[in-house]
Amino acid sequence: MYNTLESCLIDLEKNGELIRVKEEIDPFLEMAAVHLRVHEKKGPALLFENIKGCNYRAASNIFGTLVRSKFIFRNSFEKVQKLIQLKNDPLKAFRKPLKNISVGLTALKALPLKKKFPAHLFSEIKISDLPLIHHWPMDGGAFVTLPQVFTEDIDKPGIMNANTGMYRIQLNGNDYILNQEIGLHYQLHRGIGVHQTKANLKGQPLKVSIFVGGPPAHSVAAVMPLPEGISESVFAGVLGNRRFRYSIHNGYYISLDADFVITGEVFPLTNKPEGPFGDHLGYYSLKHDFPVMKVDKVFAKKNGIWPFTVVGRPPQEDTSFGELIHELTGEALANEIPGVKEVYAVDAAGVHPLLLAIGSERYTPYQNTAAPSELLTIANHILGTGQLSLAKFLFITASEKSSEISTYAVKTYFKYFLERIDLRRDLHFYTNTSIDTLDYSGTEINRGSKVVFAAYGPKIRELKTSIPTAFTNENASLCLPGIIAIKKNKFINYPSAKAEMENFSEKYKQADLNGIAIIVIADDEKFTADSLNNFLWVTFTRCNPSHDIYGIDSFIENKHWGCNGPVIIDARIKPHHAPVLQKDPIVEQNIERFFQKGASLEGF
Repeated sequence: MYNTLESCLIDLEKNGELIRVKEEIDPFLEMAAVHLRVHEKKGPALLFENIKGCNYRAASNIFGTLVRSKFIFRNSFEKVQKLIQLKNDPLKAFRKPLKNISVGLTALKALPLKKKFPAHLFSEIKISDLPLIHHWPMDGGAFVTLPQVFTEDIDKPGIMNANTGMYRIQLNGNDYILNQEIGLHYQLHRGIGVHQTKANLKGQPLKVSIFVGGPPAHSVAAVMPLPEGISESVFAGVLGNRRFRYSIHNGYYISLDADFVITGEVFPLTNKPEGPFGDHLGYYSLKHDFPVMKVDKVFAKKNGIWPFTVVGRPPQEDTSFGELIHELTGEALANEIPGVKEVYAVDAAGVHPLLLAIGSERYTPYQNTAAPSELLTIANHILGTGQLSLAKFLFITASEKSSEISTYAVKTYFKYFLERIDLRRDLHFYTNTSIDTLDYSGTEINRGSKVVFAAYGPKIRELKTSIPTAFTNENASLCLPGIIAIKKNKFINYPSAKAEMENFSEKYKQADLNGIAIIVIADDEKFTADSLNNFLWVTFTRCNPSHDIYGIDSFIENKHWGCNGPVIIDARIKPHHAPVLQKDPIVEQNIERFFQKGASLEGF
């Protein structure tokens, strides 16, 4: 049990999981660059003790590996798993009451604890006193990347109905008035959006409290996909083995365990440009209008530690968050959606762009012809569930043999899937719909399309593991069995791309392409095929299904699209796409001093 962030960091240090960086470091790009290099090598957590222009310390890479994350929560991990299992199967508590009684007591102890505001523990400071960490060269300013953003439901006040989420906060830059305004970025399907909508309808500002630091359970609770009606504050208490302590001060909720607290109000229809920001898809999310928060107070503990992370092309530290959540929740999703056995949001593809799923096919056991039926019902349910609804590509299949496939064995999954999919029948498009705010493959922010690939039945093809002879004159590389990447000229516009793909289809309409299911059109076919992660990242982050999917010998029949040959995915970079994240070579050279002999990070 950790009462503070510092107690956690001290424990990590004792167990060889933390290094103190004692040399002075610049919060402008250097801290992020050091973090990225250490994380890439699966290194320890970092405590920066000498930040240029700032009196506070900062910590990163705390959750950098699943092993370290599970170590942090080693005293509560199994109890949390059991609680989630009991929610999925409440009868377990009755079948084994003595075994599960301690779990119930744990839940009771997790209720938030209200206390008098201890003014002596907090100092009032300004935004400019904080570690203003600038992560990527084109970022619009300094951002908070591990915040716990707390808002209350204006119709149902009280901490048990409140929402705590992790939405990035821009502290300076752009048009923000320093120390008076900060940017509040949140995306679709977030609890804070419901709260702001209710406040707007009543013409009232939404009060916001931003907690930074505190026990690590508080950060995990802020990203946990909890069912509606379950308080993140309660979950933080369960995971941290310690009740969430809070006060209400001047009308704002204050986490008494946080290292820093920023309070303020968001007024109806008061927005300012936020961004750019180097995000977890591996691209910049660009500058857009988002709510501006009028700062009321900024509080800091005397020895406060500012936790942060750096996101970029996956895998990054947030990957470990996802792995931790998966281990905690287990089969929770399978119990929530009937017929679902597994759903995996593929981290290497940026999470929301690609879901792999395994479902059930039980609708017509009396028929000899095997075709997706129940799978399509399940697909619609998945795309209507919480943040899963932001998925752009959903691949879903079924197997009677539970050990035959797993969504987490991506190569094996694709092989099984592509051996069975009927490309004339099994693609289903959703056009002019919502997609992830951070995905710039669509037509405008939050707008794009989706596609479901559904496959069920016996094998209908043997996948090729070499380039077909028909493509001898193409710049082609094998990505996976049945999937090849082909280099084409730079994308100009959609009319010319459509003509180019139609010509490509006509050219190879009569060719022997048996065993090829997907052709990826890429700017760099060798890079795309060089690794599984490259294939996943390029293919699924750079494609808008309704605009960028074609097919060899394609057709439309009764408004259904299909193709007699391979599917073509145009995964070239388009003019409207966001820039790819790239490190600053000068900064990379400057941080070498931290890794030289005798320096804090020697050996990394």
